Amino acid sequence: MIIWINGAFGSGKTTAAMLLHSKIENSYVYDPENVGTFLCSNMPSCMLRDDFQDEPLWRKFNFDIIKNISDNFDGTIIIPMTITNIEYYKEIIGRLRDSGITVNHFVLSVPKEILIKRLSEPERSSDAREWAVKKIDICTKTFLNSEFEGVINTENMSADEITEYILKEVQTERPHIS
Repeated sequence: MIIWINGAFGSGKTTAAMLLHSKIENSYVYDPENVGTFLCSNMPSCMLRDDFQDEPLWRKFNFDIIKNISDNFDGTIIIPMTITNIEYYKEIIGRLRDSGITVNHFVLSVPKEILIKRLSEPERSSDAREWAVKKIDICTKTFLNSEFEGVINTENMSADEITEYILKEVQTERPHIS
């Protein structure tokens, strides 16, 4: 089973993923951004795109890696990753589901002003912050699309409450979740 946590940058995806990982026995947190970092470091700069998700290899590699992990790991895969392009969503998540893999998809919905506040925290690099702030409006608009299921309004929820909500939603899939 896969738990995919989607949402705007600064919505709490990684925090929720790490909390879920601590509560689900035999779970693994997979970060698709690492493939993007790899591609950016191993392609000529003239081939790089503003968003590594626009690179078809990023989507292909991530599908292949996630499918391989799912086929060979008897546990829960937790993936904190923003995907706003519905075609890319179908290309990865849709294909995983078409392959018979259970993918529980959640979108952490957070108001713009809270996202901006979180993104201004000192632990975020200024380049990453600037890029993420530019993406807030597209994220907010995109996640209104009904094809992105599992939207959770997290404005008044703590990280623990978000995690408990997700655990309850996936409980029937994996009885060994503590």
